[in-house]
Amino acid sequence: MKNKILEKASELFLTFGVKTVTMDEIAEKMAISKKTIYEHYKNKTDLINATSHFVFERISSRISAICDDKEHTSPIKALFDIDALVMECIDEDNTVEFQLQKYYPEISRSLEEKKFTLITESVTENLERGIELGLYRTDLNIPIIARLYFTSSIAIKNSELFSPKEYRISEIMQIYLIYHIRAIATPQGLKELELIIKKLKK
Repeated sequence: MKNKILEKASELFLTFGVKTVTMDEIAEKMAISKKTIYEHYKNKTDLINATSHFVFERISSRISAICDDKEHTSPIKALFDIDALVMECIDEDNTVEFQLQKYYPEISRSLEEKKFTLITESVTENLERGIELGLYRTDLNIPIIARLYFTSSIAIKNSELFSPKEYRISEIMQIYLIYHIRAIATPQGLKELELIIKKLKK
């Protein structure tokens, strides 16, 4: 039951926002009593914390699976696959992330720490493998680039920099990803990038 509550609460929070959805609504959608939810989670904040980390770990495991598929996926293709995965899992208007920052700052900070570790480690591994395969330049400062990538991923979701009325997160992420790869790729890597871009335009 605890896992079912996490699944349904995650679905509702991502669809309608963590501030909007009530415990009564979650109970109603699951056809259970609110008391049943409180048997597993002491209050709404506790449930939001659990669902936030549940969603993060689910995305994290899928990212790891992409990174680990070295036989079938090149480092450049892996970045595009991760980009597509992230866009599949987050809300385009960034409502949930904004509400977490505003109303549940401790949960938001905890998630940001996890994101920093996940992104910098996966980008570091991607850079090292790309260099090894001759797709990325050998003169890259990997620790700095990994942190720049993380910083950019945060900036992309800043509604003051990129108003949702003018920009779509999916479009910004793809533009940044192409920008990132062009900056670090060898001629061989650029050829692969161009092939991927052509497929995306079809």
